[in-house]
Amino acid sequence: MTQRASVFTYVGFDLDAGRNRVVCRYRLDGRDFREEIGFPAGGDWAQPAIEEAARLLFLMAGVSYYKAGAPSVINLGSTAVTAAERSFLRGYYLDGLGEFSYRNGLDLADLRIGGPELVRPAPAHYAPTSARPLIPFGGGLDSIVTVELVRPQVHDAALFVVNRPGDRFAAIEEPARVTGLPVARAERLIDEQVLRSRELGFLNGHVPVTAIISAIALVAAVLEGRDAVVMSNEWSASSATLMVDGRPINHQYSKSEEFETALRGVLAEALGGALDYFSLLRPFSELWIARRFTEHPEYLEHFRSCNRAFHIDRDLRLNHWCGRCDKCCFIDLVLAPFVPEAELRRVFDGAEPLADPGLLDTFRRLLALTPDAKPWECVGDEVECRVAARMAAARADRRGNAVLATLTAESARFPDAPAGELLSTLSGHHIPDRYAPDALLV
Repeated sequence: MTQRASVFTYVGFDLDAGRNRVVCRYRLDGRDFREEIGFPAGGDWAQPAIEEAARLLFLMAGVSYYKAGAPSVINLGSTAVTAAERSFLRGYYLDGLGEFSYRNGLDLADLRIGGPELVRPAPAHYAPTSARPLIPFGGGLDSIVTVELVRPQVHDAALFVVNRPGDRFAAIEEPARVTGLPVARAERLIDEQVLRSRELGFLNGHVPVTAIISAIALVAAVLEGRDAVVMSNEWSASSATLMVDGRPINHQYSKSEEFETALRGVLAEALGGALDYFSLLRPFSELWIARRFTEHPEYLEHFRSCNRAFHIDRDLRLNHWCGRCDKCCFIDLVLAPFVPEAELRRVFDGAEPLADPGLLDTFRRLLALTPDAKPWECVGDEVECRVAARMAAARADRRGNAVLATLTAESARFPDAPAGELLSTLSGHHIPDRYAPDALLV
């Protein structure tokens, strides 16, 4: 294992209004890193709210460089933080890097964060226009359903997409075009040293990317005078991937309700609650979302959640579903109760995962029928998957499906969760009344 570094330092950040960029600078022992985030032209870069939003972005983006050496000391340099922000940041590192630390055999519990204390006399002034949300959009079931839930309630929604400079993913662009909504874009220029992490001997692993995209979206929202960043994180995103010594390790931590609540706290402290951040899908299961998605068949042949569609190397990036990865299997499984078998076969270009007995073990992991851990992927929890398999197997067009027959037989030993429960409201949420979807009003 690569030796841990000694100290990670937040050197500083700048607002480059002339180039519409936030520039973040960090240092790991003697190695300097620089990240630039570009935003659409326009907006008032001089407003105090931009400084506050950019400072949160600076604090959260640092995790990508900290992980290269994962030292026990973080030095905030001259960047002052409130007591609440310091507490938020420590939780963000420990839980957001939970998977990273577990898979690298590290214990980050000794993490110490030093730096000046900020006593804020009042939140920064920010007066957005109501009903103008920014919707981070990944092109999958979840963000598509969010768009269609929000559409009837607002007059000026926009999608939000973060890419590397000059790069776009067809799996995002195609369904984005179907929405008909404008797209606000940001470009994230990650320091190229991180992209050479193996060559340079850095520690490697998962970081809370959704949190960083959220922070970038908050800056973009302030620049455009929008009142909310509306996420698409469902109920099961809060479920642990596995438990280690009683501590939950969640691949989807930065999509969880815990993270959402924590970020809302420091955002309210900084901007006084004028900019809202919440997930519209928090109360709902993946099954609920899948059923709602099928009410919009115009997307069925245009969305693509396959991991291979988002490969950084364009030569390895697929323009179709691979039909074999955990994500392909999960999406097929969760749609199977609601979409005719023939239609799903077309979606997967004739290679539907549920039709392949060779993928049985992948499905078994999704349903927690094996001792292996749940996949380190953004997939629903095992109860949702078991109910989906049972519902799909009951369809007339799925009779004789060997994979579903095996899954339902092997999962019979588990308590039978009622499908109706997973197709209704499941949990608390932070959705403001002005954005509440019809499903919460009935």
